Amino acid sequence: MFAAERRQLILEMVRANGAVSLRELARVVQTSEVTVRRDVRALEAEGLLDRRHGGAVLPGGFTRESGFPQKSHLATAEKTAIADLAASFVEEGEAIVVGAGTTTQELARRLARVPGLTVVTNSLLVAQALAHANRVEVVMTGGTLRGSNYALVGSGAEQSLQGLRVSKAFLSGSGLTAERGLSTSNMLSASVDRALVQAAAEVVVLADHTKLGADTMFQTVPTDVITRLVTDEPPAHDDRAATELQALADQGVQIAVAGASAADPVPAGGRQRRDVPLPGPRRGQAPGPQLRSATALGEHSSGERARVADLRRR
Repeated sequence: MFAAERRQLILEMVRANGAVSLRELARVVQTSEVTVRRDVRALEAEGLLDRRHGGAVLPGGFTRESGFPQKSHLATAEKTAIADLAASFVEEGEAIVVGAGTTTQELARRLARVPGLTVVTNSLLVAQALAHANRVEVVMTGGTLRGSNYALVGSGAEQSLQGLRVSKAFLSGSGLTAERGLSTSNMLSASVDRALVQAAAEVVVLADHTKLGADTMFQTVPTDVITRLVTDEPPAHDDRAATELQALADQGVQIAVAGASAADPVPAGGRQRRDVPLPGPRRGQAPGPQLRSATALGEHSSGERARVADLRRR
């Protein structure tokens, strides 16, 4: 495929989906990520798209939000690994809240196996994933249906969360930075997510590496409120994503990296996955549950071994 053909196909994919990872682009055009990165850089110079850490988005990413059909096809392997690891942090008999999103939908599918669980959610997709779970109680918020992501939003949703108290909130979003925390492109969604956070003792953010460093319009969770981030291993060449993870860890966010196993090869660049202590609780904050070892996590994620890593300061 000639360069012009590749770039036209890349542009068509980004226009159709709103955002596409470099991995997916390289797979579709059947070339290396290095070549795709060069193509994306050229298209950005022409003002046809914007680069993001590990991917490309349409210009004006601060205001654009992809719909569910587009999001459901992005970073699917990463979302699966993240959901496997995030589910291991949920105990039998807990009461939790789960926000809207394709990654939280994957999490919900795994929570169906946790007995005695109570899940409060504003997401129809999360509720659907748990609808036939034998020993899981699902509590839906009120609100107005937002069709683009099948979530209930508005004052009805927020009011139904008043006075609620649960152990953990699991949320996703459109972007995550150490400076602003979790953000989204829609004001109504952001407002409900903030209400979900207010109900929880701990806040767990689920975000694949393509969202690291992306900053969208409305802040939902400030960095100092995030207890733990569950993400996937950034590509070895993605120094900006790794730097963002380090900055989050420096601010006290516990970093859980999914998808690693002892059999994985050392990534290009020589970065070896390993278990190391994570930052302690923030000053004045009671210690929360510590991250489990990779061996313990594997017992709770159907054979998926996960590594919890505090990325070294660069």
